[in-house]
Amino acid sequence: MQNLLKNIPKNILKALNVLQEGGFEVYLVGGCVRDLLLGILGKTPNDWDITTSATPEQIQTIFEKEGFKTVYENQFGTVLVILGEGKGEKCLEITPFRTESEYSDKRHPDEIKWAKTLEEDLTRRDFTVNAIAIALTESLNPKSEILNKSKIQNSKSKNNHQLPTCLPAGRTANLSAGMQDCQLKIIDLFNGQLDIQNQIIRAVGVPEQRFKEDALRLMRAIRFAVYLSDAGWHIEEKTFEAIKKQANDLSFVSGERIRDELIKIIESYNPKQGIELLRETGLLKYILPELLEGFGIAQNKHHTFEVYQHNLLALEYASKQKFSFEVKMAALLHDIGKPRTKRGQGKDATFYNHELVSANMAKKVLTRLRFPKKQVDKITLLVKSHLFYYNVGEVKDASVRRLIKKVGPENIEELLELRYADRIGSGVPKAEPYKLRHLKYLVEKVSHDPISTKMLKVTGEDVMDILKIKPCPKVGHVLSYLLSYALSYPEKNKKNVLSQKIKEVGQMSDLEVGHLFEKSQKEINEVIQKNDKMTKAKYWVT
Repeated sequence: MQNLLKNIPKNILKALNVLQEGGFEVYLVGGCVRDLLLGILGKTPNDWDITTSATPEQIQTIFEKEGFKTVYENQFGTVLVILGEGKGEKCLEITPFRTESEYSDKRHPDEIKWAKTLEEDLTRRDFTVNAIAIALTESLNPKSEILNKSKIQNSKSKNNHQLPTCLPAGRTANLSAGMQDCQLKIIDLFNGQLDIQNQIIRAVGVPEQRFKEDALRLMRAIRFAVYLSDAGWHIEEKTFEAIKKQANDLSFVSGERIRDELIKIIESYNPKQGIELLRETGLLKYILPELLEGFGIAQNKHHTFEVYQHNLLALEYASKQKFSFEVKMAALLHDIGKPRTKRGQGKDATFYNHELVSANMAKKVLTRLRFPKKQVDKITLLVKSHLFYYNVGEVKDASVRRLIKKVGPENIEELLELRYADRIGSGVPKAEPYKLRHLKYLVEKVSHDPISTKMLKVTGEDVMDILKIKPCPKVGHVLSYLLSYALSYPEKNKKNVLSQKIKEVGQMSDLEVGHLFEKSQKEINEVIQKNDKMTKAKYWVT
């Protein structure tokens, strides 16, 4: 109970109280209530949604009277109330109770009307876990129909159970938040708390009607099933069957909205299960039909799994390792070109140039889904380069430099991560074999600026000017000595200090300078060897 109370910020409670003191019904609703009850975030939910019996104009009037700035520039009735100032500024969305008419385009309601009760508002919501509301009961009108109805349900329905962080049925909780004895009450008309407890995704009312209202809800059901906890939720049978039945409606949804849901699935606790649920429900062919081409396509002696399963296993590993979204997406798409390049059957089948075909297909997929160009380019580059060749002793420093130049030093680590995911997805037990550790060693080695006189704060010109000499071997000998000195005392690599050292060397004979050069060369080589030994030890290579 205390977790629920302490996670509601005081400014949110203040906003609720402002409306209630103004004589309006007001409730927290939707995802923020769900997350509060779940306690999955371990912190305050990022977004807070409030619904109220006030109209948009009344919302603006009451908050502006209290000194808050408001913005109302949309057809959905949502008013933005600006809380705080400067870096602490936050926009709170407050929307009137509303009902919606037919959805002719399966995306937007043909007409939005303000509703009279919370029940009407909750009835239009997608899933039971998102159709729970929280009220401040002390300020509520005691004649409120919805509050009285909720009290009856809480005392008689099968909702009489206690979740770890939710209020027991039929009870309220006290909270002092700079207001007089604030109390909270849960309004749950569709057994959403029970579904949270049992980890069930269930449509509100008739599933077919909910999905007809907004076809994106087809994907949202999948997303919630893999996003809400690492334990994995399941989709209620009638809801699942309705998704399969109406999967074609997803074709009416824009690429941007599909992209946003896909990102959330990929970034969920179990993206592999999410993609598989998309396939089982028939949704995947409207999102990533190219990925489906690999379903049932066997590979060769180098792979244990078929193409589709291999891609999902690579994604699963990338997710478990908490790699970046770009690496996860590249892992999912890195071999989608294999079915189109397969030649032959059985263990000797080939997939020549599949990485190029996969990269081209990935670019088209990501562009179709309206991913930003920078992200498209990076994921495509990773897919195109994932088959890089490297064998210890066979590939030299120059080849590694060419790889770095081709991929970009900023992408090398993620390219290696993609290779790890590819390997695990192929059924091998080890993600990072010796040769990949050796490659990491070489990448670091060739990425560092070589130890040379270019590191010095003085040049050969300075040596000649100070010693009043022309170009000759002595200039190089002096610079070599200065480099050895600067490696031993990095903090003294300054022009004024080194200039003084040049003057000191100028007092020596040519023979003494020659001996100094030989000694400095030996010391420089020792530093180079020591650094190389440390880099090798870092990656466990010899």
